[in-house]
Amino acid sequence: MRRGVWLWTAALAVYAFLYLPLLIVIAYSFNDSRLNAEWVGFTWRWYGVLFHDEDMLAAAGNSLLIATVSSLMATLLGTMAGIAMHRYRIKTLTFIVMAPVAMPEILLGVSLLLFFIQLLNLTLGTLSIMLAHITFSIGFVAIVVRTSLAGLDESLFEAARDCGASPWETFRHITFPLILPAVAAGGLMAFTLSIDDFVITFFTAGVGVSTLPLHIYSMIKIAVTPEVNAVSTLLMLLTLTLIVLAAKFAPDALKGKG
Repeated sequence: MRRGVWLWTAALAVYAFLYLPLLIVIAYSFNDSRLNAEWVGFTWRWYGVLFHDEDMLAAAGNSLLIATVSSLMATLLGTMAGIAMHRYRIKTLTFIVMAPVAMPEILLGVSLLLFFIQLLNLTLGTLSIMLAHITFSIGFVAIVVRTSLAGLDESLFEAARDCGASPWETFRHITFPLILPAVAAGGLMAFTLSIDDFVITFFTAGVGVSTLPLHIYSMIKIAVTPEVNAVSTLLMLLTLTLIVLAAKFAPDALKGKG
């Protein structure tokens, strides 16, 4: 009995450590104080200020554009990579696809920065951010798709071949409809990772291009105002919504089952 009490206490302490700061951010986004040093009163006005901040809206537009394009490309390439990993089981291919997932973000960001500047002679900007986000998102999509494929009954594909279906017909009529929820979940994950990313974006953004995480960072260097809390709250809600949708589309794939 005493052991169970200690386990529950430790679990509650860990969850409080993880989620209490998030709740404080949400609460102080409604604080009627510009300095945000203490609670003064409840107000909605910081959300109004947020939606009239042209720099913030421009940064949010950049983030949405980059996340949309990079998640679409990462979903396409990650789906193909997941299928190839499942079908051919080549260790080198698995290593190549999974390396960006396991690599520390700061190392990946520096590596992409050097690659873009020294080898490609590419001017850093929106395009470089998109390419960087596609690079680290492919592996996450491939994981979800591969896990989904591992849970399928191979007799379905054997039956399709026995009926004379070509590889393309088998993929179009059987494989793709079955893995479509996992593909959608992987795409939502890629979108979430892209719109939230700071470290890799920081190294590959260049001058004059700002995303929402970069703009928030530039604001908190001066002070953590209720406007920062408001945009952080909205970004948090968007991220949680996308994660819930991804879990609905492919619960087994996201749990690593199958």
